[in-house]
Amino acid sequence: MRLLTVALLVHQHFGIQTTTRSQPAVVVKALVTSPQPNIRSLRLFSSSPSAKTALNMVKRVLVPIAEGSEEIETTCITDTLTRFGAEVTIASVMPDLLCKMSRGIKVMADMSIEDAAKEEYDLVVCPGGMPGATHLRDSETLKNILEKQNAAGKPYGAICAAPAVVLATHQLLDDKATCYPAPQFREKLQDPVDDVVAVTGGGLITTSKGPGTALLFALELGEQLYGKEARNKIQKEMLV
Repeated sequence: MRLLTVALLVHQHFGIQTTTRSQPAVVVKALVTSPQPNIRSLRLFSSSPSAKTALNMVKRVLVPIAEGSEEIETTCITDTLTRFGAEVTIASVMPDLLCKMSRGIKVMADMSIEDAAKEEYDLVVCPGGMPGATHLRDSETLKNILEKQNAAGKPYGAICAAPAVVLATHQLLDDKATCYPAPQFREKLQDPVDDVVAVTGGGLITTSKGPGTALLFALELGEQLYGKEARNKIQKEMLV
């Protein structure tokens, strides 16, 4: 009965035929709770054209982490963008998936950065924290992901120490960016600004200051992916 219900939901919501021998079967990866009561959205993976169209409606976000990454920033980005409906992947640049964050909280990544590099993303966001940002900077794989994102004209962002330590180091930052307001970070930026959230590069590069601005940073990223109306809705539900 539960399988039948899922099949009917897939058919009604996406117009996908789920039980036919003439085309590939649709695989339901997960049921994801929607902000609307009693409604769940389906993440679908299939080689059928219809399923690919449905999949394209879900924005894919990569959040790389390391030993010493800032946990508030990591959580705000991940939690908020998931509320928008994004599929967020946390990838470790360390040898292990389990990372001890800057204040001792341990976070288990979904996969390694090498595995994450095999996929395409609508947005890549680097949390700050030290020495986490240094580890992100030193990951050649993450550097390649960010350079690929930049070359494709796809958005990426960083917060706290990461705009200076990661993006500026790899020449992936424009003027008028912001970061954690400490001299050792600000001096790495060209013409830094004091904005809580700064959007540059024609709207493709978003930076922010630190843990206390992480929620507004994440809401701005959500708006870029899903629009102002979605932001207003999520922001209201989060009591921001």
